[in-house]
Amino acid sequence: MFKKLAIVFVSVFCVMLAVPTIAPNLSKYFPSWIEPVPLGLDLKGGAQLLLEVDTATMLKEKSEQLYEETRSALIDRNKGVIRFSNLRNHDGVVSLVVRNEDEVSDAKGRLKSAFGGTVDITSDGKTIELKYSDKQKEEMVQDALARSIEIVRRRIDALGTKDPSIQSQGGKYILIQLPGVDNPERIKELIGQTAKMTFHLVNETVSPEQMASGRAPNGTEFLPYMDMPGQMVPVYSRVEVSGDSLKDSQADFDQNNMPVVTTVFDASGARKFAKLTTEHVNERFAIVLDGKVLSAPVIREPIPGGRGQISGGFSLQGAKDLAVLLRSGALPAPLQVIEERTVGAGLGADTIEQGKIGAIAGVIFIFIFLFIVYRGFGVIAGISLMVNLGMIIGLTALFGATLTLPGIAGIVLTLGMAVDANVLPFERVRDEVRSGVPTLRAVNLGFDRAMKTVLDGNLTTLICALVLFQFGAGPIRGFAVTLSIGILTTLFTCVWLTRLLVDWYMNGKNKKIGFIGGNKK
Repeated sequence: MFKKLAIVFVSVFCVMLAVPTIAPNLSKYFPSWIEPVPLGLDLKGGAQLLLEVDTATMLKEKSEQLYEETRSALIDRNKGVIRFSNLRNHDGVVSLVVRNEDEVSDAKGRLKSAFGGTVDITSDGKTIELKYSDKQKEEMVQDALARSIEIVRRRIDALGTKDPSIQSQGGKYILIQLPGVDNPERIKELIGQTAKMTFHLVNETVSPEQMASGRAPNGTEFLPYMDMPGQMVPVYSRVEVSGDSLKDSQADFDQNNMPVVTTVFDASGARKFAKLTTEHVNERFAIVLDGKVLSAPVIREPIPGGRGQISGGFSLQGAKDLAVLLRSGALPAPLQVIEERTVGAGLGADTIEQGKIGAIAGVIFIFIFLFIVYRGFGVIAGISLMVNLGMIIGLTALFGATLTLPGIAGIVLTLGMAVDANVLPFERVRDEVRSGVPTLRAVNLGFDRAMKTVLDGNLTTLICALVLFQFGAGPIRGFAVTLSIGILTTLFTCVWLTRLLVDWYMNGKNKKIGFIGGNKK
């Protein structure tokens, strides 16, 4: 009895999950966690972007960082200065010449301590070379891709975009599908910004003549204002505080009711920011975002506690967008939009409408066929088939999977397999009846002997679907998801539900079975 109740409960529960999708007007009567199946780009319309992760620029920046960190490691005054010359970075290889041959071993040891196993370090006489191996570069590329996907996801989620699809493709590409978005320009602008924020001191010793010449002193860069590109600011190259230390950022208003962005640093960043503002009172520091100066205020007093404020003539929307970028984190590599497509909502609506008509017609013809050939058992098979369809839709909604055209193809294929899974036991029952076995025993034998074939056929298909999901992308995954769910629901309805309904129909008696070609006695 418990098994029968469990079968009925699971069937009813999964079908109820499908009601908000099948009848959206009834969704208000269901809990908030039971939602309709989200539609994909090809059904709902929207925008699709294909982004390329600029790994070449990232590797170049890593090489430049290696150059700076090598210099810092060798001139560490706490450990002693190792004299060297000819420090240079050529094609990703950092090389230097240690002046005193006796210090070569110490220099290598200090560099290995600084970089660990992340860099290959070799020496030839007094010359030391540092570079990333091909394996290390590949790991950095894969890490940059994974981090970029996560940051893009956080930025898009912060905008309130519903049901976005974000996934890697081809090793260095990110495919973004935004159902319901017909103008992706703002999203492109936000996800395309690296959002790398740093804090630098302003070099006040630079003369107007040097600024006019465009030749910056060593250790200084001329960076443009974000809102005034023609005006340059001389900033020290040294990063005093990195945006990596930011813990939170929000859009707010200052005392003059002007939009600003408030920032909160973590413990490490708060200490650095407090030290910066304490040691450089009455000096200017520049807030730099992606190589452009947001603002360069004067430090009026020390700022402890790790809380700051960025002002720069923002609009309210501009302040909100910047807060989203800073809160989401900086991209490890620039992103380039290499393909953009927009799908109109009307095309998806036509597809859905035609799909409904086709589905209804298909179900009617299947029901007629099953009833003509298998009579009462055919009605049971039809009921099982409809429950199966409801379970597929309900579980798809429960798991939050997005329904696409390939997903619909997976459902159609599954329903065809479900008809076959129901027909096989019926055919075995008919064979047993022909051989003179009483109908009640024929039903038991028919189902028992057909189950191995049903299980083998569906499980092998499930394995294929899982392989498609693991190694496929985009539409292939959508097809694999609905196919996998459909196979599981087909096994449930055929192995347990159909058998339960047949047992109720037979009611423990040797009833006549009106199969075509079967013995009715």
